[in-house]
Amino acid sequence: MKKQGIKSLAFIAAAGIMTTGCDLLKDLDYAVTPDPLEMHGDSVKVKVDITFPEKGIKKKAYAEITPAIGSHALKPITVVGEKATANGTVIPYKPGGKVVYEDVIAYSPDMEVSELSVTGKVFKGDKEKGVIEKTKIADATVVTPLLVRKDFRIIYSADKFQRVTNEQQIAEINYLKGRSEVRSSEMKDDDIIAMKDFMAAAQTNPKIEIKNISITAFASIEGEEDKNNTLSTDRATTAKEASMKVAAMKKVENEAGQNGDNYSTVGKGEDFAGFKKTLLASDMEKSEKDLILNILEMQKTPTAREQAMRDLGKTFTYLDKNIFPHQRRSEIVINYELTGFSDEELVSLSKSNIDTLDLEEILFTATLTDDLNEKMRLYKEAARLFPEDHRPVNNIGAVLYTQNKISEAKAKFEKANGIQENEISKNNLAAVAGVNGERDNAKALLSEASGAGEQVSYNEGILAIQDGNYEEAISSFGSDASYNKALAQLLNKDAASAESTVNESDDAETADGYYLKAIVGARQDKLDVIVTNLKDAFAKDGSLKSKAAQDREFIKYLDNASFTAIVK
Repeated sequence: MKKQGIKSLAFIAAAGIMTTGCDLLKDLDYAVTPDPLEMHGDSVKVKVDITFPEKGIKKKAYAEITPAIGSHALKPITVVGEKATANGTVIPYKPGGKVVYEDVIAYSPDMEVSELSVTGKVFKGDKEKGVIEKTKIADATVVTPLLVRKDFRIIYSADKFQRVTNEQQIAEINYLKGRSEVRSSEMKDDDIIAMKDFMAAAQTNPKIEIKNISITAFASIEGEEDKNNTLSTDRATTAKEASMKVAAMKKVENEAGQNGDNYSTVGKGEDFAGFKKTLLASDMEKSEKDLILNILEMQKTPTAREQAMRDLGKTFTYLDKNIFPHQRRSEIVINYELTGFSDEELVSLSKSNIDTLDLEEILFTATLTDDLNEKMRLYKEAARLFPEDHRPVNNIGAVLYTQNKISEAKAKFEKANGIQENEISKNNLAAVAGVNGERDNAKALLSEASGAGEQVSYNEGILAIQDGNYEEAISSFGSDASYNKALAQLLNKDAASAESTVNESDDAETADGYYLKAIVGARQDKLDVIVTNLKDAFAKDGSLKSKAAQDREFIKYLDNASFTAIVK
């Protein structure tokens, strides 16, 4: 409790000074919460319990009391005796009373090493009768929230590189109506020749591994259903035999293709799906197509369906010549795994012949180096070769941001988001806004970046600390131990958790980490913890000495010999 002295104007005039005694108002007691004052969310809240003793203010008197933090005046408060005519909080004469004063003021850097004081004037009627002498009632200001690191996290756009991909080599064998024999002419078709060449290459290429060969055979939709089912099964069998013969050819000799266990065969019977697809793609009149499709829908038995189509005359002839032959087939699908370039090959090609690489390969290659200049080269090449993709441009911005070229990074993030609006670039623009102190803009951008990655939540945590929302910040930082999370826990009055978190973080033995642990010690009133950690902090960063000497977190230790010895 701090007491306030009251002086009369008469004595002021006689003594030539600004403070003298006054019998209209007795000395007041002030209790400030908290003391020292604290800055949170860019402002300082002041709460003062002002206690008036018995007969502390004359009935017809009133006083204007003005608190101030350093040179920054807060709103005044008027207290009045029970018979005074002024507006204000009435204090009974005989019992005295209490007034709770509260105000909030925007934080200014000169408040860090300052004090909360009160001054005022005493009136009776409309005449000033005395002054309340300036008196310190609390220290100011704890500014620990300013220790937040504005290490907003940016995100590199990911590649979709797959070193091993599932691929297919497809060929087709067509058959005559009602037959399952593979004609020699079919084996000369381009797709069969391509299959043969692939099998030959696969046998000697260690990056190709055939997993299986799937054969699916069909029959056209005319004819008896049972016969077509048998026919499609037979066609699958002959297609397998033909494939194995190709694999066994002298210039092929593919072991996987010669192994019958690698094959699966199935006859699907009549190919209605293929028929409809081929029909709709044909040059037949739409009205005729609709008529045929209606027959397929309305006629429930194969016999009735075929008869209805035959009754169409020339239309059926068209089907028999141009549509049905496409259904009489076997599809051969060689499923294989293709292993792409090794890391060493990618790095080499990126330097010697980057045009041979696709976008995903270039983006992946950039992840193989920690050299920011090399990353930049690769991302610039990717942007040149693939200007329609936003990812290389975003990643150029990410490199620039890491190099602390913030304005240049911003331009790239904006360009990337212009190519294609995306959450990652918005998070990165939010990081730029956060670094530049544009907190509202950063929040708006992060709200549009949801789903981009855990970096979004981390960045929101930094902003929450700056806003004074410490529980929200802790939640945003998640389970990852970080300096900022420890700071948020400390500010949320959980010193034990803060100590545990910083010890688990990468800052356990950094200057900032030690300094934060010293504050934890102060909050827990542990002088040994303060001294030990400040010594370690100063050993890594001597500039922290001057900060600690005036840090209001340590104000109760300013006269302690152990403390003063290390901050000199």
